[in-house]
Amino acid sequence: MAQENEKEMNFENAIARLEQIVRSLESGSAPLDDSLALFEEGVRLVKLCTEKLDSAESRIRLLTQTPEGMTETEFPQKNGNGN
Repeated sequence: MAQENEKEMNFENAIARLEQIVRSLESGSAPLDDSLALFEEGVRLVKLCTEKLDSAESRIRLLTQTPEGMTETEFPQKNGNGN
């Protein structure tokens, strides 16, 4: 799959393609060169999915009820201990 097409993929399609790649690699039926190409594509797709998740997280806002009504607040960032 060409890198240009990967950049245009949505998250769900990228995950579906990753699942196909994993099944192909786990089957062990592909020749070494094909397996390496699949692995490289998988690495690119993982990076793409991570970028899309990071982008989505940065857009998330928590709506909280206050006496004045609904207010929008920033999504809390994770700290170093996983919280």
